[in-house]
Amino acid sequence: MALLPILRFPDTRLKKVAAPVVNVDDSIRKLVADMAETMYEAPGIGLAATQVDVHKRVVVIDTSEDKNDLRVFINPTLESCDGSQIGEEGCLSVPGIYDRVERAERVTVRYLDLAGKKQSLTTDGLLAVCIQHEIDHLNGTVFVDHLSQLKQTRIRSKLAKQARVTA
Repeated sequence: MALLPILRFPDTRLKKVAAPVVNVDDSIRKLVADMAETMYEAPGIGLAATQVDVHKRVVVIDTSEDKNDLRVFINPTLESCDGSQIGEEGCLSVPGIYDRVERAERVTVRYLDLAGKKQSLTTDGLLAVCIQHEIDHLNGTVFVDHLSQLKQTRIRSKLAKQARVTA
């Protein structure tokens, strides 16, 4: 396993739409293992392949308290979205920035597992939010894209300032 570099907003590579995985093979399983290690180390609760500059439809998520419930979604698609909730979100690609985003309260997602088998999951709460957030990444959307232009401009300025300070 290896730690992968996480792209930072506003890197244009975060806007690329990920391609479907054609075959769930050892290279995809290695990518998943590397993504999981990167997510846990960051630390975060979700990571899309797009965020590590791999433009394939692969997501890892672990919303458990003790980080022992890794979920893998390959070629995830939202089949249904119900209700509405507004919650504060953050992102490993937008470090230190949090804001309120409206999401569906309950989702059903179809996906392939690590064995390449079709699966379906209906969930709500934090896992539902995380699934929507990570699928957004696969579609070239970062959570700040859901915010007003003014907020996006402020976030870009804050991140640029952070980059200058750490450089």
